[in-house]
Amino acid sequence: MDLKILAIHGSPRTIRSTTRKLAGFVLDGAAEAGAETEMIDLADYHIIPCTACDACSLNGICVNNDDVPSLLVRIQEADGIILGSPVYIDNISGQMKVFFDRLADAIHYQVLAGKFGCSVSTTYESGGDDVVAYLNHVLNYLGVVSVGGISVATAGKPETVDAMEASARELGEKLGEAVKNGFPDPVQEALLADNRSYFRVIVAENRDFRPEEYERWVRMGWIE
Repeated sequence: MDLKILAIHGSPRTIRSTTRKLAGFVLDGAAEAGAETEMIDLADYHIIPCTACDACSLNGICVNNDDVPSLLVRIQEADGIILGSPVYIDNISGQMKVFFDRLADAIHYQVLAGKFGCSVSTTYESGGDDVVAYLNHVLNYLGVVSVGGISVATAGKPETVDAMEASARELGEKLGEAVKNGFPDPVQEALLADNRSYFRVIVAENRDFRPEEYERWVRMGWIE
């Protein structure tokens, strides 16, 4: 079975980022599980903030001309997704939040359903666990089942991340195994079902504009 694991990294520091290093360790573990791996640095891409115009609801196409559509294609081609963000003022980075806001249509139509993921974060002192929880929450919104996450408080010492390499690699291996063999989680599965129940209204309302998406939901058994 060919499998691909994609990491989406939200620090503006790109290759100098400790979060990127931690996500890289997870990718290394996924590679050991037999996955092809790739890292996306969001700061390297042109991403225009969402203006909530709702145009995408009509045909799935955003009015903004930037890199988000091509990034979404790469995400859809992946079997597993790693989200990584540093803690900025007790939350994710601005780069990551702007990207998430542009995924509203992907969330409403659950285009990533069936995939697995995990999340990582680094912080100076606090907030890392909360950011990991939020990143995994976003994965669930996208229809993705999370296999876990790791946060590291560095106290300004980058080598602290190195001490977590083994745990991060284990998380990557766990993600790879989930892609190959599944990862049953009744709590998350119930949450995903609740999300789809809410989004079902949007899909049904737009069935005349988005008939192919509506039929996909019917085939998946999400709309009767």
